[in-house]
Order: sequence, then C-alpha cells, then structure tokens
Amino acid sequence: MESPTHDLSALFEQLGLPAEQASIERFIATHSPLPETCKLADAPFWTAAQASFLREEILEDADWAEVVDQLNLLLRG
Repeated sequence: MESPTHDLSALFEQLGLPAEQASIERFIATHSPLPETCKLADAPFWTAAQASFLREEILEDADWAEVVDQLNLLLRG
C-alpha cells in the first residue's frame, strides 16, 4: 500500500493558511529567501503549532515530509 501524498495546497490547509495558488505564491514571495542557516520550522513567521507540525513531520519522515521539503526549497529560492 502506498502512503498518501499531499500537495502544497493541502499543506497550507493543514497549517491553517490560505491554500489558493495565488495565496501560496504570495506567502512564498513574502517570506523568501529563507536564510540557509535557518531551519524551516525555526522561521520566525510560523506560529508555535505550525513550527511544531513542520518539525515533527520532518523528524518522523512522515507522509507530509515530501511536501514540507518542497516548501522548504521554494522558500530558499
């Protein structure tokens, strides 16, 4: 059985953020570039709950990890 995969829109919904494509693009434009020395979950724009979710998903290599990595790359560019 394959593990479920999520897209950026679903991740933004999970984080309680607007999930329309334009909103996602605006979020990335507003918060980029994230310094290489800053871990995604440690970025100052997350709430404590959002940061905790991101940290746990990466640490556990959970089913959200791939899309969290994708967001991380988008915020670095």
